[in-house]
Amino acid sequence: MIRFQVAVLLSASFCAPWLQAQSSSTDGDPWPILQPADRTEPLPGTELLTREGDISRQLVEANDVFLDGRIAAAAEARAELWKSSGYDPAQRRAELAGMLGLDRDARDTETRFEHYSARKAGGTTADGISVSHVRWKALDGVDGVGLLLESEGKDRPILADVIAVPDAGQTPEDIAGMTDEATTSPYALLLAQAGCRVLVPTLVNREENEYRMTNREWLHRPAFELGRHLLGYELHQILAGVDALKNTTSKTRPLGALGWGEGGLLALYAAALELRIDAAAVSGYFGPREALWREPSEHNVFGLLETFGDAEVASLIAPRPLAIESGHHPDFVFRPDDTDGLEILDERPEKRGKPGRFPAASAEEVSAELSRLHAIAGLDWQAQSISAEKAVSAETLDAFAAALGLDSFDPSSPPARFENFAPAPEGSDPVAERHEKLATQIGRFNQRALIESGRERTEFFEKLDTESLETFEESIEFYREIFKNEVIGDFGLPLAEPNPRSRPYQEGPKTISYEVVLDVFDEVGREVFAYGILTLPKDLDPNSGEKRPVVVCQHGLEGTPQQTVGEDRYRSYKAFATRLAERGFVTFAPQNGYKYFDHFRMQQFKAQSIGKTLFSTIVPQHLQITEWLAEQPFVDPDKIAFYGLSYGGKSAMRIPPLVERYSLSICSADFNDWVWKNAATDPASLRYSYANKGEYEMYEWNLGGTFNYAEMAALICPRPFMVERGHFDGVAPDERVAHEFAKVRRLYQAKLGIEGRSEIEWFVGPHTINGEGAYQFLHKHLDWPQPE
Repeated sequence: MIRFQVAVLLSASFCAPWLQAQSSSTDGDPWPILQPADRTEPLPGTELLTREGDISRQLVEANDVFLDGRIAAAAEARAELWKSSGYDPAQRRAELAGMLGLDRDARDTETRFEHYSARKAGGTTADGISVSHVRWKALDGVDGVGLLLESEGKDRPILADVIAVPDAGQTPEDIAGMTDEATTSPYALLLAQAGCRVLVPTLVNREENEYRMTNREWLHRPAFELGRHLLGYELHQILAGVDALKNTTSKTRPLGALGWGEGGLLALYAAALELRIDAAAVSGYFGPREALWREPSEHNVFGLLETFGDAEVASLIAPRPLAIESGHHPDFVFRPDDTDGLEILDERPEKRGKPGRFPAASAEEVSAELSRLHAIAGLDWQAQSISAEKAVSAETLDAFAAALGLDSFDPSSPPARFENFAPAPEGSDPVAERHEKLATQIGRFNQRALIESGRERTEFFEKLDTESLETFEESIEFYREIFKNEVIGDFGLPLAEPNPRSRPYQEGPKTISYEVVLDVFDEVGREVFAYGILTLPKDLDPNSGEKRPVVVCQHGLEGTPQQTVGEDRYRSYKAFATRLAERGFVTFAPQNGYKYFDHFRMQQFKAQSIGKTLFSTIVPQHLQITEWLAEQPFVDPDKIAFYGLSYGGKSAMRIPPLVERYSLSICSADFNDWVWKNAATDPASLRYSYANKGEYEMYEWNLGGTFNYAEMAALICPRPFMVERGHFDGVAPDERVAHEFAKVRRLYQAKLGIEGRSEIEWFVGPHTINGEGAYQFLHKHLDWPQPE
């Protein structure tokens, strides 16, 4: 019976009154999934969809391959960019500093060292070298902390200043010769023996905390949302250390920076940014960065690979001396497996942090990156390349010392030993206490930046003119372009011909649904496509010339289009795509790319490495969907609405601002103070915050300084906008939702005088489609009569 009905429906081009009567008597499941034999007739104007298997997974996999291709394309474009004669080093340094958030907060350049614990060496080989625990002011409320090693006595003058940066898996004591079995040579102590004053800063360590992520990721997440960066904070501390060294010595004394692992990364960036650093040595961190997405979360720098790889960063050090040592790197992997060093799951993992490993470039990869460096910097400057089995080897230290003018440095001299220090008070751990204070200061700085972010967004939106609706629509375009290019990210690729394919999927008493696939980008081997389920009311009569409004019904996290149609099998969705079709709307339920856990989350890091996001692919998919829908003879092209739940509600804030065809947007079970939800770490907020949750991809660069949800709603305005909010929805407390929505209402009704276009429905319920006020909103603004 079903097969006959489908054939008649197709041949009649959806002429449905007769079919509706026939279907009402269908026995058994009122929404049967059609069998393959019943799925051979596509929608008129489309080819038959023959793709088999899990199309939702295929879409996510296609997005992944596409991003790999765009990362490769970014590397090629970067090579051309750096050949441009108008792209000067000062501009490059400013751009790199901005990517790291260094331009957001003022550093105290008048800082001095505060000695709060001094010890003299007790061992004979270390006589004449003192070790002090020091701190120095970096940012307001954030100090640098660490050790200062220096020679004592008039007969042992200080020849050079050095900042020696340990890896995040080390302590300053490890490279100062104060602990046993250190991973590297005690290079801070060796340089102090050679007559250097050596500052060794403390880094936030990589230990796993109570939230099942590293301490570094815990502090980096909110910083990233607020336009800062953990690497940026640590660079502020290192550069403030440069200030402190220069403020307490001769301005002409040479100054160098070196480090291993994470310290190598920071020494490389510090020397690239700070011209007062006269020489640099980088150990255990140099190579290609196209796999940046595989590194720890705090290595993620938004847009880095559009402009910088390691070669480009290192070129900013020229013509100053640079030694690059390879062969030994930190052995760090978070969430390891037995294959390629990372555990990538398509189910929920036990740990909440991002999978990541410290990069380990091969000799061939280091050589290739060095070749790129020499091509950029020119043949008149050569970075010295050293391969060593021991991290920060004697050869590397010799090259570094020579660059600082230390002709008497003997790399073969045995390292000193610090012995007979007075033990720490019983029950205390000075190293742990120092680290805890540092992490606490950075955490508090993040929270203060969160408080100040509202002011930053207000200042950012000062150019918005709300004197009239006309001036608003003109001035909001400036912000829409920033949102498109700097927040979401735009590939700038033309849409392919849609090449629509379809097949019947499901039939109910009043509706019939079709799977639809459309091409989006047609790069060979990296095709991106859109996929979804189109549901048509059976009383639709295209022969009458009738055009219906469309509601695009967007699933949430880990969802599929199938969960929004048919019988109400999924409590949160309430089969809203089918329920709305039963009310007379055409509906389309797209597959968005946020499915399969780590597989899609790691795509966010791939995208962010080239200045894009997950939505950089999702938005073009919706552009293609809405354009195709608008061309259908049964669709009113001016009445295509967006209605999304949960992650679909997140989509409702990001897609309609950039898809002009969407005539209104409904955000269900997601609207809140989004910046707070991502950046708040106080105990009362952690119930709601993503800061301690497993959704490690949620973080978007500098939303704190640009677009919270009220500002995103302004990008939708003057189109109708609605929030569907259950009182017991765990997304956020009611007061946070109300506070953010009050700004939306003030824009629509108070400033622009457009009554009735912004609404919020409060209902007693959880994280779910409510299907009452939102349905009325759709009928009202899509001008479609409600069913009796």
